[in-house]
Amino acid sequence: MAAGTLGVPLDRVRTEIGDSDLPSASLAGGSSGTASWGWAVHDACAGLGGLLGGLTGRLPAEGVGARADTAGRADAESAYARHAFGAHFAEVTVDTVTGEVRVRRMLGVFAAGRVLNARTARSQFIGGMVMGLGTALTEGSTMDAAFGEFTESDLASYHVPAHADVPAVAAHWIDEEDAHLNPMGGKGIGEIGNVGSAAAIGNAVHHATGVRHRELPLTPDRVLAGLTSARGG
Repeated sequence: MAAGTLGVPLDRVRTEIGDSDLPSASLAGGSSGTASWGWAVHDACAGLGGLLGGLTGRLPAEGVGARADTAGRADAESAYARHAFGAHFAEVTVDTVTGEVRVRRMLGVFAAGRVLNARTARSQFIGGMVMGLGTALTEGSTMDAAFGEFTESDLASYHVPAHADVPAVAAHWIDEEDAHLNPMGGKGIGEIGNVGSAAAIGNAVHHATGVRHRELPLTPDRVLAGLTSARGG
């Protein structure tokens, strides 16, 4: 974003982040990173470009700097929705003897504003979809009533998807221009890859078995109980 705003090559931009000498910043969450600090980066670089354009001769020895504060703008209410949108698709097979659910294919198609980095965006979309697969099929927590702690306290008891659990996963997006967002035209994509994928898997299981489950994860015992109830057994 800085290089694009300044019109310089990427290797001419150096970023300092995560240093205790720097001011406090907001957390990296809620799909707010790029859309919030990116706005400040854009504005500071636009201001710096304006300063440099007005200079003649050599640069001052102390250099030229510009700052940006987006308070009151980036966090202001808007009459327009700023959310990303997406659709998830899943193909599953269900073993009616063992209750095992296997996801064969997953596809996500998203509208997330201007995608600033195709490689990292695709990775984040696919990573979110894999997280949703874990939500749907393997990840669950139970509370120890006596001690008030979660009994699944390690990766041996809390089951996250492994390579063998992750099927063919594809993520695509549409080119979207939205003048009501921010100077970069980007939306948050942190959660949009995740939140719909578990629902898509649940809907696919319902389509395969005729049983609608209201609780995740869809472990074999729950799937078998649903099948047995549907059969009247």
